[in-house]
Amino acid sequence: MTLPLFPLNTVLFPGCYLDLQIFEARYLDMIGRCMKKNGGFGVVCILEGDQVGTVPAGFSLLGCEAVIRDFQQQDNGLLGIRVEGIRRFHVGPFEVQKDQLLVADVQWLAEAPDAPLSEADSDLLALLVALGEHPMVEALGMPREVTGQQSLANQLAYLLPFVEDDKLELLAIDSPRQRLDKIQALLDRLQGELFA
Repeated sequence: MTLPLFPLNTVLFPGCYLDLQIFEARYLDMIGRCMKKNGGFGVVCILEGDQVGTVPAGFSLLGCEAVIRDFQQQDNGLLGIRVEGIRRFHVGPFEVQKDQLLVADVQWLAEAPDAPLSEADSDLLALLVALGEHPMVEALGMPREVTGQQSLANQLAYLLPFVEDDKLELLAIDSPRQRLDKIQALLDRLQGELFA
């Protein structure tokens, strides 16, 4: 499947929301086409280069499809959109169009079956609840309900202040249980660094 790509300085996860201000012509056109076709676009993390202007020199070949959930003209005249991450993909062959929009053939990644939360997940669930009370997280309006290990893992991976490389590693993990275990390992490492 062909998907327009939007390189950003962030890693989006399925079930998570992202607010964007759109001002570049190529992305305004892309958003218009997505809304007409009721389709999405791919969010890929910039690894090298800038978010504005030309196509970044390097971006992740792993991304997340985003669909527009809301939009509004902002006071500054820019288009504001809220998108939700839907499904993960791997970037195949890509090209830069005349208007500098990046378009790629993508391959959808299969999700491992979700599993119910276990007793072992209670600390991570409590952490997500605490994060949800932060004003910046609350403003995203993400669903508070955690239905299983998949949504817990995705929301924590998205909201916690891990570096992009760690977030991409989490996005690449198919199993929700393994993703949660990796999140716990990253938290333990962070805690070790804080108290070293």
